[in-house]
Amino acid sequence: MAKSDLAARPIFHHTRDSIEGHLTIVFCALAIARDLQNRSGASINKILTTLEPVRDGIGEINGIETLIPAQIPESARTLLNQLDPPH
Repeated sequence: MAKSDLAARPIFHHTRDSIEGHLTIVFCALAIARDLQNRSGASINKILTTLEPVRDGIGEINGIETLIPAQIPESARTLLNQLDPPH
């Protein structure tokens, strides 16, 4: 993982609780990213690029909200199987 993968931005927290909460979230995200990289063997950038198109949507037809499930590309399916192999 490179420093550029973090896309760090300035934070504007003023209380200790807010700062600690922000840092907790950042370190959790780093731990999750590292775990995903270790289990898949791919960079976090590759993982995000592969999984980006996998999104459900909500559409409205005649005033009724309908869930439109994601179509999972084969590359994403392969990556997901690497992350959670069958038991």
